[in-house]
Amino acid sequence: MAKRILVVEDNDLNRKLFCDVLRSQGYAVEGVADGHEALPRAREFVPNLIIMDIQLAEISGVELIEQAKADSTLRHIPVLAVTAYAGKGDEERIRDAGAEGYLAKPVSIGPFMAAVKALVEKAIA
Repeated sequence: MAKRILVVEDNDLNRKLFCDVLRSQGYAVEGVADGHEALPRAREFVPNLIIMDIQLAEISGVELIEQAKADSTLRHIPVLAVTAYAGKGDEERIRDAGAEGYLAKPVSIGPFMAAVKALVEKAIA
């Protein structure tokens, strides 16, 4: 059975790109544009990995990571944080929230897939 990945990204182009690349590698992928739908969708879809944009329109990706890690049904799912605003201290703050992986945009496909594969292998689900 294909490993499942939830992509939380409010930029339509980025979400489509991430989803298309992951599908081409054999993953079952769901994309979510609205951060408020991310955790309910994760509970339904039960992904092996969540790719989380940090700069979402109405809610911070960091906040969503913290909520996921506080949720007994979601806390075991690894999170790969992706952000365009990679400033000093951001990676540490995002990892402190619970993200197991971190990539700065623009994302290159090679490092992106390497990070995805490493985190999916760690997933329990």
